[in-house]
Amino acid sequence: MGHHHHNHHHDETGGKRLLIAIVLNFVITVAEFIGGIFSNSLALISDAIHNLSDSVALLIAYITVKISRKASDPKNTFGYKRIQILAALFNSVTLIVICIYLIYEAYHRFMEPEPIKSVIMFSVAMIGLVANLISVLLLKRHSKDNLNIKAAYLHLIGDTLSSVAVIIGGVLIFFFEVYWIDPLITVLISLYIIKETYAVLYETYKILMQSTPAGIEVDEIVLSLKEIPEVDGVHHVHVWQLTDKEVHFEGHLDVREDMKVSETQAVIDNAQRLLKERFSIQHVTVQLEYNRCDDKSLITDENCE
Repeated sequence: MGHHHHNHHHDETGGKRLLIAIVLNFVITVAEFIGGIFSNSLALISDAIHNLSDSVALLIAYITVKISRKASDPKNTFGYKRIQILAALFNSVTLIVICIYLIYEAYHRFMEPEPIKSVIMFSVAMIGLVANLISVLLLKRHSKDNLNIKAAYLHLIGDTLSSVAVIIGGVLIFFFEVYWIDPLITVLISLYIIKETYAVLYETYKILMQSTPAGIEVDEIVLSLKEIPEVDGVHHVHVWQLTDKEVHFEGHLDVREDMKVSETQAVIDNAQRLLKERFSIQHVTVQLEYNRCDDKSLITDENCE
């Protein structure tokens, strides 16, 4: 019970920190939009759009953390945990699309550089940097909790770096009037974000495709299960992730001899314990068989007739 209480407190703390980060990001977004318009800085406007997307990403992360705690019901027997994965997918795709648009806009600025008010650009970027650093520190510990908060955390690191880039740009424009530095910073920020976001996008894609989780080899699972004395063979295996933390296994185990139902329970218990200890698989469903399936393929979509 003590352990459960600790987790609940940990979640609540993460939720409150996420809420503070959301408010901070919306404030930065408004400040940078206004600052970008008055200073004529595309880099500042791009940072504002980036911050807006992060504000929405954080808000979705906060909502999905709450929704995913809802209990399972007859219509959603797995519960609502996977909503976090859908949100992470939405955040990643949105951010990549925005970055591609910003690169397109930056190209036009390269072709036709425009004068920029560097003092406003520098001042607003400094405000953004401080607020982003606070948000990053707030979420650092909770970024390992789930894929969605990790995505939001990566966005915030990108924001922090982009604020630094905009500050450097503001200084260079003030002293040297090199206006092309503004679209250059925009492109660099955008490319960095695309690179970081792609990793999260690929991870969510694998989970939604129910791919075998990284670090788990199906052949190793089969060899481990065959160590159970009563097990003769393993087939019809499926291993997938429900969320970034929750791994499921199902498969058919051939037993060496006809057994009573009461005896088979020990085999199932051994299989569950073995998969949990060696592969951190928490949810195990095994079907025991004796001379039943003609098709002994390791991977198949067909059930025995």
